[in-house]
Amino acid sequence: MTKWTPRHEAPAPLEGNVVATITGGTVLWFVLFLVQLPFYGWFDAHGHLWWLWTCLAGAGLGCIGIWYVRRRDAALRREAAAAGGTRS
Repeated sequence: MTKWTPRHEAPAPLEGNVVATITGGTVLWFVLFLVQLPFYGWFDAHGHLWWLWTCLAGAGLGCIGIWYVRRRDAALRREAAAAGGTRS
């Protein structure tokens, strides 16, 4: 069996407002956690308590993601300023 090799070059990654995207996702996970919190007893009785903790884990990991992408964005801006260009 031969190794598959791509016939064309991969496109450049899309750059957008990553900080807003990660923040929005984190807020969504936390809201889902808060919405499910009043139903804790039902989730526990039916063996679906992991749904609640999944939302909380998503919010927690999202906070780490927000920290990471803010630092990344700041580093990219510093690098662009040092190179003499501007990043939008």
